[in-house]
Amino acid sequence: MRIVHLAEAREFPLWRRPTTLLVLMAIAMPLAFATWSALLNNFVIERAGFSGVEIGWLHTVREVPGFLAVGVIAIIIFVREQVLGLVSLALLGAATAITAWFPSFGGLLFITLLSSIGFHYYETVNQSLQLQWLPKDRAPQVLGWLVAFGSGASLLSYGLLVATWDVFNLSYNTVYLLSGGACLAIAVYCMVAFPQFEAPDPQLKKMVLRKRYWLYYALQFMSGARRQIFVVFAAFMMVERFGFEVHEVTALFIYSFLANMLIAPVLGQAVAYFGERRALAFEYVGLAAVFIAYACVYYLEWSQTVAATLYVVNHVFFSLAFALKTYFQKVADPGDIAPTAAVAFTINHIAAVFLPALLGYFWIVSPGGVFVLAACMALTSLVLALLIPRHPVPGHETVFSKAQPAPAE
Repeated sequence: MRIVHLAEAREFPLWRRPTTLLVLMAIAMPLAFATWSALLNNFVIERAGFSGVEIGWLHTVREVPGFLAVGVIAIIIFVREQVLGLVSLALLGAATAITAWFPSFGGLLFITLLSSIGFHYYETVNQSLQLQWLPKDRAPQVLGWLVAFGSGASLLSYGLLVATWDVFNLSYNTVYLLSGGACLAIAVYCMVAFPQFEAPDPQLKKMVLRKRYWLYYALQFMSGARRQIFVVFAAFMMVERFGFEVHEVTALFIYSFLANMLIAPVLGQAVAYFGERRALAFEYVGLAAVFIAYACVYYLEWSQTVAATLYVVNHVFFSLAFALKTYFQKVADPGDIAPTAAVAFTINHIAAVFLPALLGYFWIVSPGGVFVLAACMALTSLVLALLIPRHPVPGHETVFSKAQPAPAE
């Protein structure tokens, strides 16, 4: 494929520009992953007889490739990031398409591992390409729109699922084949239709761990630990406690992604105006309140309507996570973006490797306690976010550092 520099690509027609490629990838990924997530809890309970223990182990296996995302550094020595991202996206689509063929504990662990390799390696490379291809002054706004496009794709797939699941008596196999196949088709199209884009700053192809990025690493670790509780147990609670069926869980996802589609571009503007510190602090305060409310659903026996509302609000707060990306973009050396994206993804998944399985046992004893733990994590993230300067730059990564040219190490 032809290699094209970003400056040259600005003269291309809209359908061949780097931003368009980012949009298509943002649309393709949730077609597979979001549909997999929407059906997962009902599928594993109805077809494989999962309890909280098995679902915890499934998500632990799912997060192992995320923990090993640092391997991307070795792969990009031989494979261009854009190629690796699209191949990983294709793997995610293909594995999702055949998920229903493995309705057992061992089978689901295997196919989940494959789809997870595709998802996590795609996400690692995608984050790197976003920060390399987007200008700093426009990154928050464009990232907000990318979230909106991804949410729109999820909304479309979920809307079709809700409208047709009962009417046409769809099977899990049919839905997984269609959603995974659509993701695979878009990935193949992107491989053929777009040239290879070359960013102006060559990326280091070795492990990068810098002391001055410590706050970014810490926020990534807390984000991964906190997000696991939501991803694993929030929707599972709706099925286990309130008996939600497939179309009801999917409707819940629809409301979440509709909210994100409408609000994410506004949040992008807000991050650009208020800065990353205030945006992240707002996110973490909101998440702490939501997780405490989740616990009250159990301890005070709040209704399923309240629980469903909390789920949607939680999704909106999580959409602000791109502020962490733009914080790093502002403080990073340009050549550090690709290797640090891989390292950060691994750090983000340290807790994810053991936390779902461990909390699966805790869930059996105290479901509300799991959400109290998540609230404590959100408050810890709040303390860390307050250490971000109002105007972060290289050499001024935290409120404790002085604004000066950053050393290499």
